[in-house]
Amino acid sequence: MKLESENINLNLRHLRALHAVAEEGSFSAAAARLSVVPSALSELVRQLEASIGAPLFDRRTRPPAITPLGQDFLRDTHPLLNGMDRAVSRLRQSAGLEDGTLLLGASPSAISDILVPVLQEFLNNRPGLRCRLHDDIAETLAHMVSDGRLDLAVAGRAQHSPDLRQRAILHDPVGLACCADHPLAAKDTVTLDDLDASMLIGLDPNTGTQHLLKGCAAIPDDFLTPRLQAHSTIAQLCMIRAGLGVALLPRNAVMLFRDPQICFVPVAGLDLWRSLYLLEPARRPMTAAARAFVAELETHIPLIPDD
Repeated sequence: MKLESENINLNLRHLRALHAVAEEGSFSAAAARLSVVPSALSELVRQLEASIGAPLFDRRTRPPAITPLGQDFLRDTHPLLNGMDRAVSRLRQSAGLEDGTLLLGASPSAISDILVPVLQEFLNNRPGLRCRLHDDIAETLAHMVSDGRLDLAVAGRAQHSPDLRQRAILHDPVGLACCADHPLAAKDTVTLDDLDASMLIGLDPNTGTQHLLKGCAAIPDDFLTPRLQAHSTIAQLCMIRAGLGVALLPRNAVMLFRDPQICFVPVAGLDLWRSLYLLEPARRPMTAAARAFVAELETHIPLIPDD
């Protein structure tokens, strides 16, 4: 009787099970390699033998020895498995998921708690993919996404552009950042009246935080141009930690390094919140790696379309 291959209920899992047992020398070692329980592996081999109609292992031996029929089947199916692995690898490479580089941008305060956990899991599943992370202010990152130097970015809100799509990720309050031994650090809350411009460390006028403060009517004008000014949040936090002054900053920025020497103190009566956005290109298709990263990000953080 002629046995047609399409009538045999086999799939790649059955073949991989057989090859793993033959290569590892035992069912238990093969199960560990395939990350399945031994009983599940045994069932796959049993299904394979049932489909073929003959035993592939001599179970009278310990461990079971592969039969001559099984050896022939291994030789015949080895090119099939290798060819499938090569085809999948080429497909992933062509899609940019196996090799290539994911170009990400981020404001510093978006890195530790938002990007790092997602990026770690994303790259663990794609060992051939590289990633380059560029940290900068929101406007610079927005230009880099718009002109294709970055695939996407997570930062504060940028100026509206038809080349850019912005979706909100996180909202956090603005409060006081000070070193742990500063007198204000002992308070549960402070008020703007507790502060004066002489103790403040400002930020570059082009930063998102400085734009946020400038747009808040409750912030005194002299708070916007203090004597001390830092180019970046990281430099600002270093100055705060050294005791050079205090600053008004979003909570996630203050907690950037989870430094116990830097405290966040809420400011009573200041209803000011900073938003972080996912910045995506609006007029060009994203790379496969960028689309996959956004999908991974959406499983961790719900994204809200920007109105």
